[in-house]
Amino acid sequence: MSISSRNPRPGTFDVAALYAALDETRRARDLTWTAAAREIGVSPSTLTGLRGRTSVEGDGVLQMLRWLERAPEAFTVGSHASRGGTLPSVGPGEVLRFDAAAIYRALDAQRDARQWTWPKLAAAIGGVSPSMLTHLANGGRVSMPSIVRIIGWLGRPVADFTRASQR
Repeated sequence: MSISSRNPRPGTFDVAALYAALDETRRARDLTWTAAAREIGVSPSTLTGLRGRTSVEGDGVLQMLRWLERAPEAFTVGSHASRGGTLPSVGPGEVLRFDAAAIYRALDAQRDARQWTWPKLAAAIGGVSPSMLTHLANGGRVSMPSIVRIIGWLGRPVADFTRASQR
């Protein structure tokens, strides 16, 4: 059952729908999970481990989305995929990653403009903690669906907050 069939709040990234799309594309291309994982650049267990999960590591999902040639918004409840834009291309030996520090700067600018505290901003976004938001300043890894909800609150496409990085 996909998240979207459980009536979640708008802005929720549907991990089950991503898994279904990966499986459908893999089967259409007559690939094993191992072969698909090799093409995507993740481990087979990362792909098969999506089944039944509701939260996953964000940077790996970006590689999966690039392989599917789809934007994260295509798997986000209540989002119009056409608003998402295309994920940027990366060069040889590079992967696409979330730019957590840029997300933090955008959030901090909104927080400052509204004269809000971090707890008030977290409450406005919903489903995230203040510490999750301030942790973004360190530039660390992020998880789906929370990062998509955060970026959605900013009213910008996910692609605006990605960057190429060496593998």
